[in-house]
Amino acid sequence: MQFYLAPMEAVTGFVYRNVYEEMFGEIDTYFAPFITPTQKKILKTRERKDVAPENNVGIRLVPQILTNDAEQMMETCMFLAERGYREVNINLGCPAATVVTKCKGSGLLGNPKRLEEFLAGFFTANDSLPAEERFRVSVKTRLGMEEASEFEEILSIYNRFPLEEVIIHPRVRAEFYNGVPNLEAFGKALEACKHPVCYNADIWNVQDYRLVTERFPTLERIMIGRGIIANPGLIREIKTGERVRKEELRVYHDALYDGYLADLGAEKDVFYKMKELWFYLGRNFADADKAIRAVQKSSKPEAYKEAVREVFTHDLKEIKGVFQC
Repeated sequence: MQFYLAPMEAVTGFVYRNVYEEMFGEIDTYFAPFITPTQKKILKTRERKDVAPENNVGIRLVPQILTNDAEQMMETCMFLAERGYREVNINLGCPAATVVTKCKGSGLLGNPKRLEEFLAGFFTANDSLPAEERFRVSVKTRLGMEEASEFEEILSIYNRFPLEEVIIHPRVRAEFYNGVPNLEAFGKALEACKHPVCYNADIWNVQDYRLVTERFPTLERIMIGRGIIANPGLIREIKTGERVRKEELRVYHDALYDGYLADLGAEKDVFYKMKELWFYLGRNFADADKAIRAVQKSSKPEAYKEAVREVFTHDLKEIKGVFQC
C-alpha cells in the first residue's frame, strides 16, 4: 500500500511536513496545499515558500494547482519545473463556496464541457513539449456537484487523458465532509477508471482502513488527511499495531510550535496554526473538553502553554471513525 498525505490548506505546509517526516516518516508522497495562479501570473510568497526545494529536503512532494485555465496551469507547471518538479496534481475537489462560485475545484465538475476543454488545452500544450520535459498530472476529485451519478460522465472525461492517477474523495460537493463516504460509487469508479485510483476519505483509525481495503482488495493507494493530523502515528499503527503514545504527541506538538514560531516569528500567528491543529489533535484525549476549550480561547503564550499542559494530563482514547456512526 502507498500512503499519501492529503493537502490541507493552512495545515499541511512545509513546517508540518518536515516535523511529520522526521518523527514518523511513513508517508510515500506528500501533496502540497493548493497553489492558485492569478492573472498577474505571480504566486504568493507563501506558496513559493511552501514548494521551495530547500524547505522540502528528503520529501517526495507533489504540488497541487487550483485553476480552470489551461494556460495558467502550464505557466505554473513551468514555474515549478524551475524548482525541480515534474509532477503536479489538479484540485477538482475543494468544496468551498469561494472556490466553487469561480468554477474551480469541485465547481468545475458541474460543467463537464468546460472540464474537458481545460484538460484538453493543458494536455495539448503538455504534449508539445519534448517527452522528457512533459509533466505528469493527477487529479484529486469528488464524485460531482449534487449527485454521485454525475461521476460516470466525469470519469469518462478523465479516461480520455493520460493521467498519472485519479484520487477520489467519494462524496459530492453538496455533502462537503458530512455523512458517510459513498463506497458503492467508489467501487464502480475503481472498476471503470483506466488510471490508477487512490481512495481519499475518512480514514480515522485502523478499523476504517481495514473496512476500505477489505472491501476493495485491489486498492493500492490511500490518501489520508484529517486522520493523520489527529493521530500522526496512524500509518504506523496500521502497519505494526503500535499505537501513538502521549509522550510522542507532546514532542510532535512542541516541534510544530517551535517550527511555526521559527517560520512566522510572531506567537499570535503561531496560535492560529496550533488552534487549527487542536481541532483534530484534541480528539485523542478523553474527558479533556474543558482543557481543549481553554487552549482554543487562549490569547497569550503563558495561558496557551498552561492549557496544553492540562490537556496532556488526560488519558488517550481511540479516535472513532465515521463508518462506525
